[in-house]
Amino acid sequence: MKKYIQKLTERENLDEGEARDAMGMIFTTASDAQIAAFLIALKMKGEVPSEIAGLAEGMRDAARTIHPDVSGRLVDTCGTGGDAKNTINISTAAAIIASAVGVPVAKHGNYSITSQSGSADVLKVLGITIDLPPEQVERCIEKIGIGFMLAPIFHPSMKRVAGVRRELGVRTVFNVLGPLTNPAGAEAQLVGCFDKNLCEIFANTLKILGVKRAMIVHGDGLDEITTTGRTDVTELKDGQITSYSITPDDVG
Repeated sequence: MKKYIQKLTERENLDEGEARDAMGMIFTTASDAQIAAFLIALKMKGEVPSEIAGLAEGMRDAARTIHPDVSGRLVDTCGTGGDAKNTINISTAAAIIASAVGVPVAKHGNYSITSQSGSADVLKVLGITIDLPPEQVERCIEKIGIGFMLAPIFHPSMKRVAGVRRELGVRTVFNVLGPLTNPAGAEAQLVGCFDKNLCEIFANTLKILGVKRAMIVHGDGLDEITTTGRTDVTELKDGQITSYSITPDDVG
């Protein structure tokens, strides 16, 4: 871990393999001081897609994964959160609607942190069991076309960094890794991003991770498509990345 911290403090980028290795150490042998130093050094340098992708792969290595057998491309709708707008959760409704029209959905989410409700909060109010073990979530996706993967169940190793993140009290790369670490390996994603400047970075990261189709959206300061103005969209399709904007008028 020391060599990676040193490299970051010298403002050198890690390659994908190095970042993946670093995440493995974070979850196993690294001390709290080393984890904190790594996260802050990376933040101060500025994360690049190869680093974020490697860290996401390392997080997936430690995750409890599933492999549902479905026809068609498996989809996830998941935002970064963190836009500090105290809005309601929208991605869960989008996931349910997509599933209702025949799109297989592997919804990845958690409880709310900065908004009024997260995916887990919404589903719990609806009376849905949100903490199913992986094998049961896999069966749900195969039988009814949708399943919910509660982050703490599927990413138990994240407990290892909870204290460090809490004590640091600032955003780190972990704040953007959630949508990039779908435990079912969804090949298509709609991702809401709290920062417009991160949209292209997300698209390039998802491309490295093997996602086939993605839309990363940011509208009116939200990690959502907005109904009140322009939404900035960065789209990954067939290996190509394009950026454009849409408005409510564009979609009627």
